[in-house]
Amino acid sequence: MKNHTSRFNKLEKPLDSLGNLAVEGFHYLALFVIGCMIIWSAGHTIFDIIYIKQTATIDDILLLFIYLELGAMVGIYFKTNHMPVRFLIYIAITALTRLLISDIQHNHKAEMGLVIITGSILILACAILVVRFASWHFPSVIREKSQDKPLEHGKTPRPEDDELA
Repeated sequence: MKNHTSRFNKLEKPLDSLGNLAVEGFHYLALFVIGCMIIWSAGHTIFDIIYIKQTATIDDILLLFIYLELGAMVGIYFKTNHMPVRFLIYIAITALTRLLISDIQHNHKAEMGLVIITGSILILACAILVVRFASWHFPSVIREKSQDKPLEHGKTPRPEDDELA
């Protein structure tokens, strides 16, 4: 029985390393594909604005802001392995603003749906305030992937760039 556990212990570390490498490879591949799709979609929207519609509406501009935020979020995730939650909330606010403007432009009516959308934007803005407050008072340790040096004992650094919160 002891022989089986020693064989298992010998195989465990290389298999664990191989599994971690496979997961990290898939992670980078998926992020790269997502980044390419964001660039493709933004390029398609810009092409559509310039050559087909020949005018940019506020919907188009807000859509480009959504692509910009998605691209920034993917870029930060590539660099830090940290998902910036605030970027997701910014994207949601921009999408709701786009919906609100589109609804007002097309319907020209004051309905309860407008109040619901604006209330949702207010709730998301309050969520950003809570996340910023929490990240300022309870910072997480954010370091570059290549940084292996341990932190000094008892030291909890604040993020240099609060946008990561």
